[in-house]
Amino acid sequence: MTTTGGFEPVFCTIVPPHVLDRLAQAEDPALSGPARRTLQRDAYERTQRRLTTVVGAAPAAPLPAAESGTPHRTVHDARHGTKLPGAVARREGEEPGKDATVNRAYAGLGATFELFLRAFSRDSIDGAGLPLVATVHYDRDYNNAFWNGDQMVFGDGDGEIFLDFTLPVDVIGHELAHGVTQYTANLDYFGQSGALNESVSDVFGALIKQYTLGQTAGEADWLIGAGLLAPRVTGKALRSMKEPGTAYDDVLGKDPQPSTMDDYVRTGRDNGGVHINSGIPNHAFYLAATTLGGHSWERAGQVWYDVLTGGELSQDAQFTDFATLTVQAARARFGEGEELRAVSKAWERVGVRTL
Repeated sequence: MTTTGGFEPVFCTIVPPHVLDRLAQAEDPALSGPARRTLQRDAYERTQRRLTTVVGAAPAAPLPAAESGTPHRTVHDARHGTKLPGAVARREGEEPGKDATVNRAYAGLGATFELFLRAFSRDSIDGAGLPLVATVHYDRDYNNAFWNGDQMVFGDGDGEIFLDFTLPVDVIGHELAHGVTQYTANLDYFGQSGALNESVSDVFGALIKQYTLGQTAGEADWLIGAGLLAPRVTGKALRSMKEPGTAYDDVLGKDPQPSTMDDYVRTGRDNGGVHINSGIPNHAFYLAATTLGGHSWERAGQVWYDVLTGGELSQDAQFTDFATLTVQAARARFGEGEELRAVSKAWERVGVRTL
C-alpha cells in the first residue's frame, strides 16, 4: 500500500509518446512501422493496466521470499512475443548465460537494488524485499521499456532508432523507480504530479548510473538513456538533466523539455506533458547536486528520497509542493547549512516557488 492513499499502479514508459508520434509520421517505413506498432502495443498495455486497476488482477502464484537485504531477481524471455512474463531465463544466483540482454537486465536489477539498499536503507522497491521481475526480448522491433505496476519489460529496439533497452542502466533504474514511487507517494500520473513522477524516476535512474560508475556529480553526464540511440540518430540521449531541451534535434524531432517555469509547456498530450515538464524538477535536482558536489546520492539524493517516502507528499502534488518539502527535508536532515542553501537556490533558479 502507499503512504498517501489508494494503491494505483500505472503504466510508465521510458520513451515519451511525442518521440514515437514523430517517428510514426516518417515517410521511411523502417522508421514509421516500428514506431506505430510500439504506440499500438503501449496503448494496449496501458489499457490492460487500467482494467487491472479497476477490476483487480487474477491471483498470481506467490514468489519465493527473499532473505532480508538481498535481491531476488528473475529475468524472463518473451522470445519476441507479448505474453508476460515469458520463459524463465535466469534466476537469482545463477551464473551468466550466453544472452547478453538477459545478463544486462539481471545486473541492472541488482544495481538498482544495491543503490536503494546501500544509500537509502531500502530493501527492494517496496521496502520489504519485493522480488524483482523483468522480461526481455519483448515483441519485435519494440521501441520501448516499461514498468507495468508489477514488473519491468524491455524491448530490443528496431536497430534503426533505438538499440536494446537493457543497454543503459539508468533506463532500468528509471523504470524500477516508478515502482518505488508506486509504493510510497503514488504520485498521480497527470500534469505536474505526473511530471514529478517522471522526474523522480530520472533522478534515481541517474543516481543508479552514477553509483554503478562510481561518479561524482561533477563527473556525471546527467543524460538519461545515453547509449540507447542507434546510428540513424544524431542526438545524445532521451533527456538531459543538465541542459533540458538539448538531448536531440534530429529525426526524433526537437527535445521539448523546458529547464525553467518560464517555458512550462501546457498540453493535453502525454497526460499533460509528464515527459516534457519533468525537465524543470530534473534541472533543479541537477543544480542542487552539482552545487553540493561529491556523490549525488549522499546529500541531494537523500533529500529527494526523504520527500518521496516521508508521507507528506500528496498524490496530486504540484511543483511548489514538492519544492517546499525538499527545503523542509534539507533543513530537517542537514540543518541550516549548505544543503539547505543549495536546494533552495536550485528551485529559485528554475522558477519554482517554495512556501
